Amino acid sequence: MKSYDKMILLFALIFIVILFAVNFIFPKDQADSSGLFKVETNRVVQEITAGNEININNYYTITGIYDDRNGNLNDSDLPYVIREINGRFYRIEYRTERSNNGIINFVNGIFILLFSIILGVLLYIRQTILKPFNEISELPYMLAKGNLSVPLKETRSRYFGKFIWGLDMLREELENSRQRELKAAKEEKTAILSISHDVKTPLAAIKLYAKAISNNLYPDENKRRSAAENINLKADEIECYVNELIGKINNDFMEFSVKTKEVYLSVILERIKKYYSEKLKLLGTNFIIADHTDCLLICDPDRMEEVLQNIMENAIKYGDGKFIRIDISDEEYHKLIVISNSGCTLPDTELSHIFDSFWRGSNAGDKAGNGLGLYICRRLMNEMNGDIFAEIKNRMMCVTVVCSKLT
Repeated sequence: MKSYDKMILLFALIFIVILFAVNFIFPKDQADSSGLFKVETNRVVQEITAGNEININNYYTITGIYDDRNGNLNDSDLPYVIREINGRFYRIEYRTERSNNGIINFVNGIFILLFSIILGVLLYIRQTILKPFNEISELPYMLAKGNLSVPLKETRSRYFGKFIWGLDMLREELENSRQRELKAAKEEKTAILSISHDVKTPLAAIKLYAKAISNNLYPDENKRRSAAENINLKADEIECYVNELIGKINNDFMEFSVKTKEVYLSVILERIKKYYSEKLKLLGTNFIIADHTDCLLICDPDRMEEVLQNIMENAIKYGDGKFIRIDISDEEYHKLIVISNSGCTLPDTELSHIFDSFWRGSNAGDKAGNGLGLYICRRLMNEMNGDIFAEIKNRMMCVTVVCSKLT
């Protein structure tokens, strides 16, 4: 803001200097060296000869016209010429200098008008764009520091109102995500502590039986067999607790907010096309969206776009870059969106695991990733009453998104 204010001040100073130059450096009066008075004198002679009435205001240099009826024609302190016209002598007075005041005033007016317009635009930009932006420039930093509980102040700015609204939605989502993480961590810790406590009882019994056997406290074969069976039962009990713990850990750890509504298929595909056309062109990848008939889908458009983007990113990452193709087909009450990419190197034996959380294929190599992309896609499609599956055809990875359509 300070730099911008300095720029406005510099602009005002430059204007003042230019205005000073126009008004004080250039003379307001200049000598008429062009002989304009001679031209206008000839015009006067022609007008009088023709018998026309003379209007002095129509001339720049002519100041007066007098004939010999007014007395001595040579009685004047101003420059003049005497002409004989229609048998009568006329004294035509003139001035040798003409004023530039009109031109200077006109230039002053133009400069002031331009200055007012430009200054108005600069002040408008300052008040409606730069000042609101300066006020919200700290908001991303505050969010990054974790200040998520206080709602962002709303603004009526036509330029930043939607931006503030989007940031506030991001703040709410981050706050909800943090609360979910804290809740999950608490539940996980409680479950681990509870199961650990439950494991101690059978574990103590196993240790007791094992110690008794090792010390030959059971000389009878039947008692030793009974102790061994009890150890086996307690081991089974511990195994149940371990399986319960694994089940709790493997429970869905991500929650998704899905708001289904009716949206045209063309709207979603247009977003994908707009986002990836230029990117894939730069990568040299042939990107094709097959011809299709438009229809209304029943889904969350933002989540559906997220699903398609995850699949597209995988196609870019794990394909050979020759082509990526989107085909659309119908199946009863559903629309099938198939994204195919060339150069699939994933073994068929691993295909059934690609939608598991934190699972990465043997073809991942050193490519960045966490194994959650397709897992998220499956969760989102399930939330939208849809489905997703994959197959490999002729070294092409084909991922099919099944979405409900309005009938």
